Amino acid sequence: MGWLWLRFCRLFANREQEVTRAGKLAYNETQKKAGSLMPDEALARAIASPPAQKLRPRKTISMKLFQCQVCSQPLFFENALCEKCGHRLGFDPKARQLMALEPAGGDLWQEAQPGAASRWRFCTNATQGVCNWLVPHDSAQTLCVSCRHNRMIPDLAEPQHLERWRRIESAKHRLIYTLLALDLPLPTRAQDAKGLAFDILASAQGGPPVMTGHEDGLVTLNLGEADDGEREKRRTDMGETYRTLLGHVRHEIGHFYWERLVRDGGRIEAFRSLFGDERADYASALQRHYAQGPAPDWQMHYVSTYASAHPWEDFAETFAHYLHIVDTLETANAFGLEVHPRIRAAADISSQIDVDAHHARDIGHLIDAWLPLCFAVNSLNRSMGQPDLYPFVLSPQAIAKLGFVQELVHRPPQAPEHFA
Repeated sequence: MGWLWLRFCRLFANREQEVTRAGKLAYNETQKKAGSLMPDEALARAIASPPAQKLRPRKTISMKLFQCQVCSQPLFFENALCEKCGHRLGFDPKARQLMALEPAGGDLWQEAQPGAASRWRFCTNATQGVCNWLVPHDSAQTLCVSCRHNRMIPDLAEPQHLERWRRIESAKHRLIYTLLALDLPLPTRAQDAKGLAFDILASAQGGPPVMTGHEDGLVTLNLGEADDGEREKRRTDMGETYRTLLGHVRHEIGHFYWERLVRDGGRIEAFRSLFGDERADYASALQRHYAQGPAPDWQMHYVSTYASAHPWEDFAETFAHYLHIVDTLETANAFGLEVHPRIRAAADISSQIDVDAHHARDIGHLIDAWLPLCFAVNSLNRSMGQPDLYPFVLSPQAIAKLGFVQELVHRPPQAPEHFA
């Protein structure tokens, strides 16, 4: 049934005491050094399944599921036009709402609702069809809160570049959506010399390839990764189980927040006690990783093989997985998903996905919802002959690291105003 199911059996059915103790010690030791100890009963939920209990009533939470305000047509996050009633759509990042719009004179738009007073302009990049986000009409900005982080974009004179850029922007806009929902700091280069910026570059023919990576707030993305065939070849060549554009941007943003929330946030010792010492030579660690591969027991300590290469990569991978989890749980909640397997062990792997993923403070609440959902959706994917949606194992130590990330996310420095 696969590694996830094997881990599921250990976490949810057998409740093996040695697994519980291992996770508890890993997390508690970190929290003692950090000055914040996770309550035992909360930690128990993070490592092992809770007793079977009556499902809680669903809470009403604003989630990422949109509909046209004019005709109630369900909408995707990326939609720029309602296919049913024809209204143009724009996303208000402050309210995190996709709105049906009507012209309000000139380049201004207003919500297609009686008495609507607010006026917006579209982001300049909307003219290229790569953005549907809005800017307040009285703002001095011409780019939305996502696109203003772009430092360089690809040469659009090349015919295939526009479509590939659109795909990368779709992933980046989803990333920024989640970062805004988590209220994480998003300084631009205009606000901070090492603020968040993106270079989206194409490799020159015959020249060295563009390397995706992060340095001092600058995330470089290889435009070639937006080609499905090229990305799949790289995934296969590198022996990866998962490689997506969204995964790339979530990973690289993890490096950015390591600098902001760990290094500059006074959390370096707590980080080292759980992830290891980042002062280990980075180049040598990567060379060793690609030459020798991960240790045989890497799944007991890391969320992925690449996480085992160096503590920096361990944090970036863990941060990316945290964003995978909260974003997917938000969507599952919005659709009212529940998991009730028709098997004898159903009580151990049932879940009503009603967690407010962006505001949950207990990693156990997320994991309790995440593992049953993964088992269900992975099973659905296999029924369609598709790879698992989430082909990873979450060991107790990996869950402890996710808990560390969650604590960081909910104690960030004061974020600057994003929406001016």
